[in-house]
Parts: sequence; C-alpha cells; structure tokens
Amino acid sequence: MKLTDHKDYIRFWVASTTSDFGTYITTLALQVLVVVNLNGNTVDVGRINSSRWLPYVLLGLVAGVLLDRVSRRPVLVVTDIGRGVLLAMICLMTAFHLINIGWLIIIMMLFGAMSLFNDAAYQSFVPQLVPRGLLTRANARLEQSAAVAQTSGPAIAGTLVSFIGAPFAILIDAVSYVFSGLVMASIKHQHIREKASDERLSEQIKEGLRWVYRHRYLGTLALNTHAWFLFNCMINTVFVTFALTELGFNTSTLGLVMTLAGIGAVIGTTFSTRAAQRFGIGRSMAFSRILYCPAGILMVLAPSANHGVLLTVTLLMIGFGQFLYGFALGIEGPLEMGYQQSITPARLQGRMNATKRSINRSMIVIGAPLGGIIADVFGFRTALWVAIAGLAVVGVWFTLSPMRDAQIDENVSS
Repeated sequence: MKLTDHKDYIRFWVASTTSDFGTYITTLALQVLVVVNLNGNTVDVGRINSSRWLPYVLLGLVAGVLLDRVSRRPVLVVTDIGRGVLLAMICLMTAFHLINIGWLIIIMMLFGAMSLFNDAAYQSFVPQLVPRGLLTRANARLEQSAAVAQTSGPAIAGTLVSFIGAPFAILIDAVSYVFSGLVMASIKHQHIREKASDERLSEQIKEGLRWVYRHRYLGTLALNTHAWFLFNCMINTVFVTFALTELGFNTSTLGLVMTLAGIGAVIGTTFSTRAAQRFGIGRSMAFSRILYCPAGILMVLAPSANHGVLLTVTLLMIGFGQFLYGFALGIEGPLEMGYQQSITPARLQGRMNATKRSINRSMIVIGAPLGGIIADVFGFRTALWVAIAGLAVVGVWFTLSPMRDAQIDENVSS
C-alpha cells in the first residue's frame, strides 16, 4: 500500500508543510526583530528562544498524560489557529510601537505552551493515519517537506525582511498556521480513545518515564538527544547574531546561506530510508550525530570579511557547514521518529512524545541563554567552539552506545 492511499495522511502532510514554511520564515525574522528592530543582543535572543520552550519544562510531562486521554485532531486545530493569532499580535503590536523584549517573552511563552500540546499530538497522530510498516516512509515525507521549507524559508525570510520588515514577515507565518489549522479540521479520521485509566496522574507520568528511560535503546536515544539539543541550541542562538555582526552578512545573504542547510536536509531525507535498510537505523543515526561536529568546525573557522576573495572563502565555509548540518538532520530525523513510534504502544504514544520533547526543550531553556552569555562574555567563536565540543562528545557517545544496533522491527514489548 502507498502513502497516497491514505487521504487523511495527505491532508495532514499539506497542513504540516504549510506551517513549516511559515515557521522557517519566523525562525530568522524573530531573531532579526530582536537584534535590528529592538536593538537587542545575543543574550536577548537567548532569552526569547528560552521563553518559547519554557512551557515544555513546566507542563511537558502533564501534557503527555492529557494527550493520551483525548482526540489528537481538535488539539492540532486549536493550537495551530491559536499560534497564528499570537504571531499576528506581534506584527500588530510592532505597528503600534508597543512591542518590547518583555512582551515578546510573554507572547512566546504562550506560543510555546500551544506548541507543546501541538507537538505531542502531531507525533502521536501519525501512527493513527498510516500502518506501522509505512511509519518510516511517512515520517521521511514529512521531514522532506520540512527540509524543502528549510531550504527556501530562510531565503524567503531574508528577502521579506529586507523589503517589508521582520514584523510583517512574521505575519506570513501567522497566516500559515491558521491555514494549517483549517486543513487539520478537514481530516476525517476519528481517534477512538481507550477507557481513561483509574491511575493517578503521577502514576501515569511515571509509567511514561519508565517506558522512555528503561527501554534498552529508547533510553539511550532519549538521553543522547537531550544532550544534542543543549549544544545544538547554543549554536542556533549564537549563529545568526555572529553572522550579522562579526561576519558582516546582511539578512538576504544570511537567508541564502542558511538555505543550504535545507538543501542538505532534502538530500538527507531522500537517502534516509535507504541508509536504514542498508546500514541499520542505529548506525545511520550514529553517522549523522558524528557529522554535526565537522559541520560546526567549518562555520566557526570562517574568517570575517566584507569583500574580495576572503568573503568568498567565508561564504563557502559557512555554506558547506550549513549543508552538512542539514544533511545530518535529514538522515536522522525520519529514522528517530519512525523508530520511537514503531516500538511504543498506542496508549503510551502521547506520554512518550511529550516526555522526550519536554526534556529536549528544557535543554533549549538552558542552552539558549547559556550560549548567549558565553558569546557576550567570551565572544561568538568561543561560544561556538564550546557547542561544537559538546556535539563531538554526543556523537562519540551515540556511536559507542547500544543504540547503534537498533532496528525498526524491535519488539514492542522489549
């Protein structure tokens, strides 16, 4: 059976792809808004990034239990439209000169709370739309769409920010979220809920934690991914300000260079399923986690230059580093998602997804301001070197762990 035979999945794919395009526009536009429009620094960028993920720390484990009790589709619809409204508020408040760092933190915390429930519902919904045998392929298609959005999103964002400004670029994302919510509402699949458990909330949370961290492979994957998020977030927080200030990039150049990460991700997702079939899921993911380190080294070694041959060298090093980084993401993304969905029982899908994502986002809450502080005190390159060293440790750890032997047909009860 083909993915195209599952019409609800196609609707889900369209909704996801639409919001992905808007998200990659906002990823760049929001940081430009902080640095350029509000005269913020790297610490401010870190605070904004951190506030977006703070709800994952406070509510993540509870969200998983709640998601296992309700239908996923209404949650996806409400949170998509709600996030669109919040982003539209940023544009409106900027137009009336009401926006500041404090208001952005509040809005992004609300945005993060909705994203928490949306993410958990999103990942738990896919196994209900396609059979288990198509999970890796279904996730690969979603990752490919996200990669295409990542490819064109930064370039579009750079152009939009240059011509209409960061606030109105964010408004584009607002529209994409509302559209995504309306398409999600058209999905006909009805989730049949299991009878609510009589266990206390705390016991259900513990059951989810035990499943994630006591599983032979899933536990290693979760812990390693938490560490990866910490150092990856430090790079993401520092890189945009580093490129705009120290390397002298303008928003259009930055957007075009970041597009190469998307191209790498598209190519990575294309080969993801094939790599898993030939080398195994664990070994393919281990290769990806090792690759982040040299990708980061290329970017941190790029010289500062405004013109001439040196500028060409800078663009090549940053661009190739972005490409390798995106390629690694493209290879491992569908494999990680498909693996954890395939081995987790349906009744634990919400808790598994929310548990992993809540701790992952907790790492962002730590990593975003930490990266900003290190960059502010010791310089951009020092902050990037610290993050790259961390990614190297993560890659070696994963390669030497039992997770490298994991396969998609792992017994669900293991």
